[in-house]
Amino acid sequence: MSADADTTAHTPTIVLVGHGMVGQRFLEALADRGLTGRARIVVLCEEPRPAYDRVQLTSYFSGKTPDDLSMVGAGFMAEHGIELYVGDAAESVDREARTVTARSGRVFAYDTLVLATGSYPFVPPVPGKDARGCFVYRTIEDLLAIEEYARTATTGAVVGGGLLGLEAAGALKGLGLETHVVEFAPRLMPVQVDEDGGAALLRTIERMGLGVHTGTGTQEVVTADGAVTGMRLSDGSELAVDMVVFSAGVRPRDQLARDCGLAVGERGGIAVDELCRTSDPAVFAIGECALAVDGRVYGLVAPGYEMAQTVAAVLAEGTEEAGDGFTGADMSTKLKLLGVDVASFGDAHGTAEGCLDVVYSDSRSGVYKKLVVDGEGVLLGGVLVGDADSYGLLRPLTGTVPPVSPEQLVLPAGAGAPVALGPSALPDDAVICSCHNVTKHAIGQCSSLAEVKKCTKAGTGCGSCVKVIEKLLPAAVDKGLCGCFSYGRSELYEIARTLRVTSFAALLDSHGRPEARGGEGCEVCKPTVGSILASLNNGYILDGEQASLQDTNDHFLANMQRNGSYSVVPRIPGGEITPDKLIVIGEVARDYGLYTKITGGQRIDLFGARVDQLPAIWTRLVDAGFESGHAYGKSLRTVKSCVGQTWCRYGVQDSVRMAIQLELRYRGLRSPHKLKSAVSGCARECAEAQSKDFGIIATASGWNLYVGGNGGATPRHADLLAQDLSDAELVRLIDRFLMFYIRTADRLERTSTWLERLEGGLDHLKDVVVHDSLGLCDELEALMAAHVDAYQDEWAQTLDDPERLRRFVSFVNAPDAPDPSVRFVPERDQIKPDLTFLTLEGVASR
Repeated sequence: MSADADTTAHTPTIVLVGHGMVGQRFLEALADRGLTGRARIVVLCEEPRPAYDRVQLTSYFSGKTPDDLSMVGAGFMAEHGIELYVGDAAESVDREARTVTARSGRVFAYDTLVLATGSYPFVPPVPGKDARGCFVYRTIEDLLAIEEYARTATTGAVVGGGLLGLEAAGALKGLGLETHVVEFAPRLMPVQVDEDGGAALLRTIERMGLGVHTGTGTQEVVTADGAVTGMRLSDGSELAVDMVVFSAGVRPRDQLARDCGLAVGERGGIAVDELCRTSDPAVFAIGECALAVDGRVYGLVAPGYEMAQTVAAVLAEGTEEAGDGFTGADMSTKLKLLGVDVASFGDAHGTAEGCLDVVYSDSRSGVYKKLVVDGEGVLLGGVLVGDADSYGLLRPLTGTVPPVSPEQLVLPAGAGAPVALGPSALPDDAVICSCHNVTKHAIGQCSSLAEVKKCTKAGTGCGSCVKVIEKLLPAAVDKGLCGCFSYGRSELYEIARTLRVTSFAALLDSHGRPEARGGEGCEVCKPTVGSILASLNNGYILDGEQASLQDTNDHFLANMQRNGSYSVVPRIPGGEITPDKLIVIGEVARDYGLYTKITGGQRIDLFGARVDQLPAIWTRLVDAGFESGHAYGKSLRTVKSCVGQTWCRYGVQDSVRMAIQLELRYRGLRSPHKLKSAVSGCARECAEAQSKDFGIIATASGWNLYVGGNGGATPRHADLLAQDLSDAELVRLIDRFLMFYIRTADRLERTSTWLERLEGGLDHLKDVVVHDSLGLCDELEALMAAHVDAYQDEWAQTLDDPERLRRFVSFVNAPDAPDPSVRFVPERDQIKPDLTFLTLEGVASR
């Protein structure tokens, strides 16, 4: 509260109605200013979950969960003593008594009331709008309902071709529906792009197979037995659809304010002044429900954040701290719709008197760029469709004369020799992150992207500023792999591949740091280079110099356990095994006294083998048709599966067949880190494919491919790379993905962290491996084909060569003597390591 209010005897109470993105930002602003420790904070949230990232709502259909979208940090509410009531909307406000009554019947007294009730989707008043199969696209619950209904639908239509409408269309297409977009305006995204930009966007979207109907409205939703069967449009045409999603704009949720007598605008919105104060000095309104002092209702998140900051400043420090308050906001925006980059900033439509347009258009590639300048060359605004990489630099230059001509700013590379603008062209007061109003100067005070996000929140909103932020940060001093090499792993891979280097010594002598040449390398570079050479099919990994590059596990083709014994893990492709092979595993485990465990990867691990026993054990397994499961290497582990359509009544594809095919194709593939995969035979996802490095989920039309997933300590849902693929298309894309990962990842980098680090992320990956933007796909496929052709089982190779078998001894000077330190004790009819023998005297314990 203000300084005067803080002197009162009682603890002031702030009630926040609404807990969306803007509401959460308001709470964070209160916490930043220390107000959560001086006031009671009550939050009434209508939805059944705390605030989540509505800007990224569509990413739910790419594998993100509702928890992934949450904007509330773990422990935030408890740490700041905030009372959050989810699923309990505010029903009424008594301004005279200063109380709010919630749906549950709870009554909360307030000193200050902040309304952040957001907006509601506008549904045109057409017949049939409430039929079964009609939805809006606004909340996670809406998405869950759409996803469920789409399981039995074949064709869907989205009413509205704006930002959210095109996102909804992308979601329906991703769910496998034939999709139409109906937009009353003469072009798509009429608010953000001009006529030519809309035409470029239209051509690109139609090439994706979507039906687009502009310049026409929805006259009626046709129904039968209460369910959607079609749409009748105002131009007289009809669409046969069984699902309709309304996304025709939003309206401010101001009913609560109307009911308690607060002033509202003629066309809606709670009227506020520059401090976001309503007609009642004790009540504020922020976000999409507020009608700002400039007469506009702002539907973007960035203006809402500014309003939240303004009110927090007023409550914490008084009106002087709020400065000029909120008088209006930049409506610039950049997003990716259906895979198409779209951005607009400043005076995008060229409404200023005497302004001029500088336009570049390439209808073949779907690229349209327009800059609006005045007669003096001052940049006023622009529209970018199909290629919006320059948005992060152009938007901060709005209102200035750019250091190069506008023609150079719109021409693509190679056309007119354009000059690339870098961050140095931006003034220190240029706003880089419009979501959180963060300047270039503020970013310059940080040394890493993580620090920028933590200290300024820049890059945590829509994310469009991240590329510029990264360019503003200081470059790493040394990106070398280790003290022996100044090159990173991906660079060393390219050197070895291009120059056909086949030994560590040759690579170190030719490309190592001067002081390391002629040496032996270190514990970092030796296994890394060993893995690189193995991934380039450089022969048996334990021959000659390569053996010295391997760590303990690879050195004996088995995983060392905590008591010095080793595990034996035969490959069981797709988890499918015959009774005869099961019997062999059982007999081997029995005869050698091994601990036996069925793993989550759908295979059987045998533990407790001494190193000298490994050849004999593997002789029996190889004779029975087993191969190495590569549990010891940074390579493919398993491709697990459900039983698929062969046995399961829900299955739509043969997941076991596909899992076996993939595991046999990629077995033995050395990579920067271990690889795991799974194939699910239907959307029920019993094989947990979305937690794998590459996962496959069957659809009625083929296969969906997900990449970059990860279980373990830092789980990450995989991202959808492509959908409805044929068998051949699926294998081809996995080939490309894996080889591109092997080619560019860092040492010991999982696919999940690699994908998050990859500049451009999933979009760039799609460009490279799906659209072949770099012209690498033929080469990537050839590399994988070479691996497949060259594959040989490492244990079979070992057993065929007596010289190779000589390494499998506990003691070189006593090859027939077992290691006496490898001991076991019984447990549950099996064995376990006798760790007492290995502990220090006085602290032994089992």
